[in-house]
Amino acid sequence: MRSYRVAATRWHNSLPAIGMVFLFAMLAGCGKGAGDAAAKEQADPATTAVPVETAEASRRAIAASYTGTAPLEAQAEAQVVAKTSGVALQVLVEEGDVVRAGQPLVRLDPDRARLNLAQLQAQLSKLQSNFNRSDRLASQQLISAGDHEQLKYDLENVRAAYRLAQLELSYTNVVAPISGVVASRSIKTGNFVQINTPILRIIDNSRLEATLNVPERELATLRAGLPVRLQVDALPGREFVGTVDRVAPVVDAGSGTFRVICAFAGDSLQPGMFGRIRIDYDQRADALTIPRLALLDDEGEPSVYVVRDGKAVRTAIELGYVDGNLVEVRKGLEPGDAVVTAGKVALRDGGLVQVIGPRVAAAPIDASNDSSGERQ
Repeated sequence: MRSYRVAATRWHNSLPAIGMVFLFAMLAGCGKGAGDAAAKEQADPATTAVPVETAEASRRAIAASYTGTAPLEAQAEAQVVAKTSGVALQVLVEEGDVVRAGQPLVRLDPDRARLNLAQLQAQLSKLQSNFNRSDRLASQQLISAGDHEQLKYDLENVRAAYRLAQLELSYTNVVAPISGVVASRSIKTGNFVQINTPILRIIDNSRLEATLNVPERELATLRAGLPVRLQVDALPGREFVGTVDRVAPVVDAGSGTFRVICAFAGDSLQPGMFGRIRIDYDQRADALTIPRLALLDDEGEPSVYVVRDGKAVRTAIELGYVDGNLVEVRKGLEPGDAVVTAGKVALRDGGLVQVIGPRVAAAPIDASNDSSGERQ
């Protein structure tokens, strides 16, 4: 009986400890259930709002263009060569001097040419006198017709040699073949100049050209007279306007390209500058546009995420022209639609979104830094 009372007392004393263990087990179970629910909610994208940035589809003018790069070249350039040999007595120009066509540039020693001309002049005077005498005798039939004809031919021969000597003497004054700027000089006073030796280079920088090698698919869109915009690294922040001067009608079979020559006024431009060129071949004054960043990168038809009622809705669109950072939307969107520009990677169709930052309309950005030739 006593052992029974001891056992009952021990059981009665252990009741608080059992209750505490049971209570801890229930709390642990509830905590685990709540944690699993939170983790499940966090893992489910459908219940988690993804922060995104958006831009509104808006109407604005947009242009279709072709961009490329090319060095500038002078439309007219001439290598000045010596047409006769001699010592350079005077060099009348320096690099950078502006010259006109026909202006003297270098004076060569003319003594040899003058002596040769004087010698031929004496021969010409003698033959002219003999021919006049022969002509009088021939009229009186006192000289054979053959001798008279021979004197005539000799006179013409010496007369031609005399004119050639005059020309050689004129070559001792080297003159500018074109108007322009002296780009280089390879002669100094006192140098002996050989015939046909280049001594100066003149460029006409009043009109510069840039030649683009354009893929043949653009042959139907590019034509003479189209406006051209040019930017060069040497003159940052400035834009120069020119025109398409001419378009080659033949496509090169090896490269599949044709030549498009753009012309620009010299102004501050210099030959040799490397330019980024943009040719606008069509314009639309009221096109619906969105930022280029809004386009999804996956393959297939073009599409964007549109924010509707706090959710991202994947929407297929039809694209038109591409102008810098803007793209034209022909079908699929309406003005004011908010398209996702940042945060697209974490989105899925129908997922919740949280728009951060102010909603902005698409704004054009200068695409002149695009150095590859492409149609936009």
